[in-house]
Amino acid sequence: MASLKQTQAAGLNGRLFSGSDRAALPLDYKAALWRPKETPKMSSEDIIVVLKPRQTMNLKEIFQHGELGAAIAQYVGGDAGAALSIWPVWTQNLVVCRTQHVEAANKLTKDFDLNTGADSHPFRGHVKLNDEVCRGVIRVRADETTASLKNKVKWREGTLTFDEFGRPFIIIKDQDKKKRLTGVDALKSHILAAKAVANIIKTSLGPKGLDKMMVSSDGDVTVTNDGATILKMMDVEHQIAKLLVQLSQSQDDEIGDGTTGVVVLAGALLEQAEQLLDRGIHPIRIADGFEMAARCALAHLDQIAESFSVSRDDKEPLIQTAMTTLGSKIVNKCHRQFAEIAVEAVLSVAQLDRGDVNFELIKVEGKEGGKLEDSLLVRGVLVDKDFSHPQMPKEVRNAKLAILTCPFEPPKPKTKHKLDVSSAEEFEALRRYEREQFDLMVEQVKAAGANLVICQWGFDDEANHLLLQKQLPAVRWVGGPEIELIAIATGGRIVPRFCELSADKLGSAGVVRELSFGTTKDRMLVIEECPNSRAVTIFIRGGNKMIVEEAKRSLHDALCVIRNLVKDNRIVYGGGAAEISCALAVGAQADKISTLEQYPFRAFADALESVPLALAENSGLPPIETLTEVKARQAEENNPCLGIDCLGKGTNDMKEQHVIETLTSKKQQISLATQLVKMILKIDDIRTPDSNFA
Repeated sequence: MASLKQTQAAGLNGRLFSGSDRAALPLDYKAALWRPKETPKMSSEDIIVVLKPRQTMNLKEIFQHGELGAAIAQYVGGDAGAALSIWPVWTQNLVVCRTQHVEAANKLTKDFDLNTGADSHPFRGHVKLNDEVCRGVIRVRADETTASLKNKVKWREGTLTFDEFGRPFIIIKDQDKKKRLTGVDALKSHILAAKAVANIIKTSLGPKGLDKMMVSSDGDVTVTNDGATILKMMDVEHQIAKLLVQLSQSQDDEIGDGTTGVVVLAGALLEQAEQLLDRGIHPIRIADGFEMAARCALAHLDQIAESFSVSRDDKEPLIQTAMTTLGSKIVNKCHRQFAEIAVEAVLSVAQLDRGDVNFELIKVEGKEGGKLEDSLLVRGVLVDKDFSHPQMPKEVRNAKLAILTCPFEPPKPKTKHKLDVSSAEEFEALRRYEREQFDLMVEQVKAAGANLVICQWGFDDEANHLLLQKQLPAVRWVGGPEIELIAIATGGRIVPRFCELSADKLGSAGVVRELSFGTTKDRMLVIEECPNSRAVTIFIRGGNKMIVEEAKRSLHDALCVIRNLVKDNRIVYGGGAAEISCALAVGAQADKISTLEQYPFRAFADALESVPLALAENSGLPPIETLTEVKARQAEENNPCLGIDCLGKGTNDMKEQHVIETLTSKKQQISLATQLVKMILKIDDIRTPDSNFA
């Protein structure tokens, strides 16, 4: 006995039961129409079986070929077939059967062919609902009450509730309460979930990819086409779908780019694996074949890769590579400018001889207002703070910075204390003591030679006024990361106590100035002309918060690509060129294999072609025709630079279009996707907390 899910699906959007008093809950599919006023009596022995075609077909067309009911009754046979009540439900493309013979119900829940003419159509006694496979039958008594049915439905993995018209319907609980799956059924359930996730973000691939709008539970809106961001913000419940989310995040953490492509490739590999499973190939043989095919593809990538020298004198190859990454982002209208910013930022902090890039020296700030073209690279530090007093100077030249992590206030005991003031004289003495302490602190700063104070903590109005009187500009409430970056850029030392302040611990900067934006009161400080030019800040402008945040994510991808090139300067060409070349190489290798592994090899080659197919489809090109043409040219000309002309520039040569991707990113995509698919193919059983009751 299975749950009510199958009958819920057949009941025309959940209208399974009818009746004026809601207590009697009979079924009616008379004449394939839903008639809530008709309530035929049901026996306690009645069994409801829902049949769904396993192939895409229209029941009306089958019904025209012959008598549908007669064909099913003939299949069941005997008295059970003669007593079978059958109704097609056209709107759901289902067949509902009612019988009192358990043998007939059991026979209907197995695969069978329905011969209705020239074709043979397989049916199965189950339906798919919410990506869950439900099988079997459910008994409903004529005297069933709402309370008893609720208990039964709760035990059978659902919850009964009523809509605004009083019609009962069933809410299916989450995946943790579903029936236990084993063997091929478990594998196909996993593949279905993975394909669903891959299809969601496939439309975001490439320069013509579409964006997704993600709305969080608290109403925050994010618009992005970054695969890792989309999957991270999705509310994913399925266990295998969560693995794809982690796959994209791993690609983002390690490489920073290719987060969409790696999920698309993994989904395509699983789709090909499903076809191999249907042909009877064992999952382990498929997984091993994919692993060997991946090694073949990685070796071919090494063969077709090119390299160029990374230097501060010739930045154009780096800029072209960054432009490829930014071409699919929201900043594509000014991707040349952003690519130059990314290259300058990375080269400023990179140690080319060691191939090392310290991302902590690159700070990315954003401010709403202005346009993307107003974004700039600051060779110094940008702090989202202003001077503590509006009458302080807006610019300080030849600044000597005292970088403090101690509060600008009188010292306090470490332990809990209480101070009693019983007279005006005592209060005056306390005020005088505080003033003396403030004077001492300011004098210590002045004596060290500082003319600008950067403080991690705040200070009260009296201290602020005293700083103004002493002509000592100050900035308060500067965050810890900014304090560290300022210290690195200016060559100063972070001072935890005033008594430790000295001239050799001061930082220096050519100019510290305050920026204002439009008519708003927002202010920011720029610390420029620092002795350590390795610390830089990228300042991004945009029309609204969503644009600024997406520009930050886009720039992060570009920075990661340039960093990867500094570490490994080998490249391949994009536009699906590398994938097509690898597919040809893997396919050629499959022709040399006489064992069963030739089938996983060919499937792997077909999966690699999913990336150029998606690029062509997202660009509005006929996908199969475009891919076939490029693939034929690659094979004929032996040119691994030919890819999909997504931008319509009239040439498929990605070398001419300067569509460049890093070899590191491409190899990582193939490796990670293959590893995940191997792991999924080796899962043949799902045990959930409620599996004992399934």
